[in-house]
Amino acid sequence: MKGLLQRVSSSRVEVAGEIVGAIDQGLLVLVAVEPGDTQAAADKLLHKLLNYRVFSDEQGKMNRSLTDIEGGLLLVSQFTLAADTQSGLRPSFSTAAAPALAAELFTYLLDQASSVHGKVASGRFGADMQVHLVNDGPVTFLLQV
Repeated sequence: MKGLLQRVSSSRVEVAGEIVGAIDQGLLVLVAVEPGDTQAAADKLLHKLLNYRVFSDEQGKMNRSLTDIEGGLLLVSQFTLAADTQSGLRPSFSTAAAPALAAELFTYLLDQASSVHGKVASGRFGADMQVHLVNDGPVTFLLQV
């Protein structure tokens, strides 16, 4: 399972012109599910997302987590993040999980996040989404579990 986290000042997701998820300061995370991923992988990714220290402390060092700042978490499914780009000029999606597994694990991740963190929003699985963000820094990390 992969999570591309971006520290944001604000972010929102629109589907057909309707805002379906939005946060102020926090993390926008593009999530990719790969074959063989499990609920345990989703739990591990969530733990990292909530506790990864990417927010500045009083000395300007990245020493505070999403939990520490009580920031928002916006989860967006992104199967293209799982693409195999090693060869050729066209990505292969054979390394992405089947839609049924991906939907199940993305929903599980979202449910778990909502149960332990107060400010959680999401895009819409499988939809054509427009993701708007103000990347703070910019700060972007690829987490793989």
